[in-house]
Amino acid sequence: MSSTLSTALLLIDVQKAFDDPGWGPRNNPQAEHNIARLLAHWREREMPVIHIRHFSVEANSTLRPERPGSAYKDEAMPIEGEKEMTKSVNSAFIGTELETYLHQQEITTLVIAGISTDHCVSTTTRMAGNLGFNNYLVSDACATFDRRASDGKLFLAEDIHQIHLASLDREFCSVRTSDDILQMRFELSDI
Repeated sequence: MSSTLSTALLLIDVQKAFDDPGWGPRNNPQAEHNIARLLAHWREREMPVIHIRHFSVEANSTLRPERPGSAYKDEAMPIEGEKEMTKSVNSAFIGTELETYLHQQEITTLVIAGISTDHCVSTTTRMAGNLGFNNYLVSDACATFDRRASDGKLFLAEDIHQIHLASLDREFCSVRTSDDILQMRFELSDI
């Protein structure tokens, strides 16, 4: 019988395009700092890290693969041995090998962080929960942007962020801070 680390850090869309002012005001300016802390912790312990990048198919998107915005932010730059995948929709499970890879590596728990809370992070977390993975969503390692409804009403990024965290918690994941996660012990599982 061998042992494997069954908990992976899943970083979603930590890309330079989200620094573009066209996205509008954003909450949680410390998200990338907290992502970097989590990443350093995972690397120090040689635990699995998975990077997801969004490659948009929309003509004018700053996230198109040939545009500079598709690059990873410095705080989340992959290193050799870390798994990378690309997607073109909100869920990291659609059109990727993510689910297969997780099962092959016998990863049962995901610690999820990235951008944006209410789009790709939320969609991926919901799907991971529905697929039976044990999920932790890191509240201060995610961020989103102000949004306008179809009637023009403005919703502030922090409100959107908190509402999505509340909606996901105890249904699709356990919401925790980066400090909480860094204090947790993720054990080896015997296979």
